Amino acid sequence: MIRKAVFPAAGFGTRFLPATKASPKEMLPLVDMPLIQHGVEEAKAAGVRDMIIVTGRGKNAIEDHFDVSFELEAMLMKKGDGALLSSVRRVTDGADFFYVRQNLPLGLGHAVLRSMDLVGQEPFAVVLSDDVIDAKVPVLKQMIKAYEKYSAGAVLAIQRVPKEAVSRYGIIRGKRIADGVYDVEDMVEKPKPAEAPSDLAIIGRYILPPSIFPALLATKPGSGGEIQLTDAIRSLIGMERIIGYEFEGVRYDAGTKLGFQMANVAFALKDPELGPGLRAFLKKEKLT
Repeated sequence: MIRKAVFPAAGFGTRFLPATKASPKEMLPLVDMPLIQHGVEEAKAAGVRDMIIVTGRGKNAIEDHFDVSFELEAMLMKKGDGALLSSVRRVTDGADFFYVRQNLPLGLGHAVLRSMDLVGQEPFAVVLSDDVIDAKVPVLKQMIKAYEKYSAGAVLAIQRVPKEAVSRYGIIRGKRIADGVYDVEDMVEKPKPAEAPSDLAIIGRYILPPSIFPALLATKPGSGGEIQLTDAIRSLIGMERIIGYEFEGVRYDAGTKLGFQMANVAFALKDPELGPGLRAFLKKEKLT
């Protein structure tokens, strides 16, 4: 089973400046929960126990968030606020948290490589908190099921994207073996639309074998001097069975300002406390 999940969280979050000048992008609130916690909750629901967070300078708030706050819990207990106390305890319940630093901004592949000693010789998940996915069955749980069913070495979450958007993603070429399931035959990082092998884009969820680490060590830096995770996965084709899995759920690209706002509205509308009031406001202001 997949026991460990890696959360790359060392980026500068420049798209959200100045909000992220002194606060990690991963701690931006999606309604009342930080972005990274949405990913952690998804991993917990998929049976993952060990959360490995790759941080960088100025990311101490992430470690504080996933630590026990004895003073806060004592105050809530004294006030008799059981609901808030439960929500605070939920942050740390059911998981263990480990941290490693990415001291240089050398890309996603380098961030995953920094987790090598903590992951060890077992398959693991990678969760990008920028990709918020609203799904009845947690996407990582869907992927683990596919991982087991198809005896895969790796599983990549994929989604169809508009042809003009392929240059923002890693794109796969695959052989369809079932509805929404592909044997990956090749992949290209951020191709030009005319050169893309398909419109199936890799989204921020991965299940990877431990063989990804020597592959990353052998991967030469690409554009911008970054080590691309896609390039390392591509080098495993033929040695590991790599499955592309079209997940069920609605994905929001919370790494962009527009996607982040869309996610906030969508999640707030589903909230039993906030939804009715927000829906009435949007209707009154003729915004829907």
